[in-house]
Amino acid sequence: MNRIQNKLSEKKLYHNKAEKLLSIYFTAGYPKLDDTVEILQQLEESGVDMVEIGLPFSDPLADGPTIQDSSQLALKNGMTTEILFQQLKDVRKTVSIPLIIMGYFNPILQYGVEDFCEKCAEVGIDGLILPDLPLSEYKEHYHETFKKYNLINVFLITPQTSDDRIRQIDTASDGFIYLVSSSSVTGNLDGFDENQENYFNRVASMQLKNPLIVGFGIKDATTFKQATSKTEGAIIGSAFIKTLARNGKSGISNFIASIREV
Repeated sequence: MNRIQNKLSEKKLYHNKAEKLLSIYFTAGYPKLDDTVEILQQLEESGVDMVEIGLPFSDPLADGPTIQDSSQLALKNGMTTEILFQQLKDVRKTVSIPLIIMGYFNPILQYGVEDFCEKCAEVGIDGLILPDLPLSEYKEHYHETFKKYNLINVFLITPQTSDDRIRQIDTASDGFIYLVSSSSVTGNLDGFDENQENYFNRVASMQLKNPLIVGFGIKDATTFKQATSKTEGAIIGSAFIKTLARNGKSGISNFIASIREV
């Protein structure tokens, strides 16, 4: 069984906020080129359940200014796909939680999809989140390759995604569904309004086979509690990167503790 599936199985009972799954996103090669593995180690030590490693891209359309800036700095630092794989080659000696690479499909195409997936399996990556890879393209061209290397492909849904489309995604998924909280870019939300709460309720009421994990707009204990009231977990990206910008790696444990506040 894939590590993502194992982690989700561990989290079957959700009686309070502390038991909800917490995933953190950060950009590989930020703030410094060689920070990637140490950040992963500190996140696991701080109690994070899963990590999304951002593969920096020069044109990240879905990302807000915070993540865009971190991507630009990571690229300036010299981060590349090959360097990321070199950094991760021994990561499973010290990190056991699920690791997902999140990025855009063009760098993976350039690397070679099968070569990329094979390298992911070699270093211990458990899944991919590729917002610009359409469901139809994945099913027709890449599903078997992902399966061959035991990689889970995580699909995103938004408030505009129809029920029919959500069910198609649920059928094609075997990990979790990334519930994008709004149509905004990352980092632009300040809590959740009634429309978003209704959206969370609508999708939760569909009783999908895959767990729902919310991303976009979660930045503190309050928004984490809101986001996970109807879902199995939440993802924090921009707020964590802001913490890295302010405090460096020394601020990681305090930030995670603040999210887990009861």
